[in-house]
Amino acid sequence: SGVAGERIELVLSLFDAEGVLVPDGLLEIWQANSHGRYNHPDDRRNLPLDAGFEGFGRASTDTRGEAHFTTVKPGRVPWPAGGMQAAHVNISVFARGVLNRLATRLYFDGDPALAEDPVLKLVDTARRQTLIAKRDASGVWRLPIYIGGTRETVFFDC
Repeated sequence: SGVAGERIELVLSLFDAEGVLVPDGLLEIWQANSHGRYNHPDDRRNLPLDAGFEGFGRASTDTRGEAHFTTVKPGRVPWPAGGMQAAHVNISVFARGVLNRLATRLYFDGDPALAEDPVLKLVDTARRQTLIAKRDASGVWRLPIYIGGTRETVFFDC
């Protein structure tokens, strides 16, 4: 494997606006490696790249509305306007009734860097929890994603 960093399991659950599980959605993740470097030509920072880590994954939701990913906990990356972002995973959501991809993020509960993350600071305090994954008793990071409704996940224009 040769990939540095803490191995983690992510389970993303997809719900429609009425709170019903979506068993036929598609989720993509894109993230930096554990050193905080993206496997992308535009990321030319002098940080290690892991040969076996692309930082991209795609999974369909199953009958329980869940998409499962095995990855590494990402490192922090700089914000273009200055400062550092908290560790996060970028998520694209594709589902029936959604004409264009929905872009959101997953942050990690308990991360002290959340308070200084420039993207989270743009989100209304009451809605920030929709972006923060919680670790369950078995150590899996779980994030429910709601496409609309009263519990709608925060989505970004990008």
